Amino acid sequence: MAPVAEKPEIPASVKSEASTPPKENGRTKSTLNLQNIFKNSPKAEDKKPEETTDTITSTEEKPIQKDKLQHAWDEFAEQRKNQAGEYHILKREFELSGAKITIPLTNPVEEPLLQNIRTQLTAYLRDKLNNNSISVIGLMQEFETKKVAYTNKEKFDHLAEKNPSLRELKERLGLDTDF
Repeated sequence: MAPVAEKPEIPASVKSEASTPPKENGRTKSTLNLQNIFKNSPKAEDKKPEETTDTITSTEEKPIQKDKLQHAWDEFAEQRKNQAGEYHILKREFELSGAKITIPLTNPVEEPLLQNIRTQLTAYLRDKLNNNSISVIGLMQEFETKKVAYTNKEKFDHLAEKNPSLRELKERLGLDTDF
């Protein structure tokens, strides 16, 4: 039998540094070593108060300007040009009140179309305008539907509503509207 070469013993400190984290779903899994967390960071009392105020000012939200919002809105609409229904919704006039953007919807079919793009649109606008309080809402507009007169009786009734003397004329002459 051939002698088996023994592997040299690697110290534990070198093993932990050289080993790669396990992979999950093709991505390396990152974990935090709690022993080293405070070694390189400065102590809280050593920090200057000016550092904390700088981070507060950098996260302030910019006010929404209608012209910049319109420009960002049109850019997003151009990206969705290949989706006709979504593009049609995005080309409508919208209302801005505070950080709430309201889009008028004309029929129930448009509601799911807006739901599909709402998160992408909101994220795009928040990124472009540096304002995380922007929200997009669809509002169903109610339209009065006109009844179309098809039969002769319906046409006569419609004209008689406008001019009541037509009923009197019909009775005097003995006319029949259902011919």
